[in-house]
Amino acid sequence: MNTALPNGLRVLDLFSCQGGAGMGYHQAGFDVTGVDLAPQPRYPLHFVQADALDYLRSYGAEFDFIHASPPCQRYTLAQRIQGREHPDLIAPVRAALEATGRPWVIENVEEAAGELRAPVTLCAAAFGMRTYRHRLFETGGGFTFTPPRHRVHTTPLTKMGRPRAAGHFAHYVGNFSGVQEARDDMGVPWMNRDGIRECIPPAYTEWIGTALLASRLAVAA
Repeated sequence: MNTALPNGLRVLDLFSCQGGAGMGYHQAGFDVTGVDLAPQPRYPLHFVQADALDYLRSYGAEFDFIHASPPCQRYTLAQRIQGREHPDLIAPVRAALEATGRPWVIENVEEAAGELRAPVTLCAAAFGMRTYRHRLFETGGGFTFTPPRHRVHTTPLTKMGRPRAAGHFAHYVGNFSGVQEARDDMGVPWMNRDGIRECIPPAYTEWIGTALLASRLAVAA
């Protein structure tokens, strides 16, 4: 795990869970504070237990960049099939982010595409992982980034819950098998199964953080 030298900039990691997103910004050299309503004893960086939206409204403007991953359950097919209701947090989070005047991203699952504005897609395979994990990123506050090339998916994907077949990619969702394999593949050695099945691989946010730093340096020049 390579970490850039500290760059003196602060990132707020909202709805942090076990810290996949936060770790990527840390690896890019940022000072990261994670916030989540639930206790997160596995979060590997500075952590505050609080309501993420309340914390954003109170302290968001104190940070140089804000990452928000509102809970995705409202948009997932499994939750809709089960008839479960979950709050729509994307719109209120966006409004609070815009009020800070800071650059930001909102991350969510593909099923939330209709709620996001011109999102960019990142895929685990583009970062050399043996899985496909699409996540969407809406940017704002004057920040945009270009994703790495998203190649056509040609490698077969082993079905959920089964050990990865030879030559296949794995599906790290649900009660998947191979936790250590997933840790190694996604670069999250501190996480348990619960964290892995929903996490953002740190490579995604390291890419975003590197783009953010480059954009700031370009403006300064």
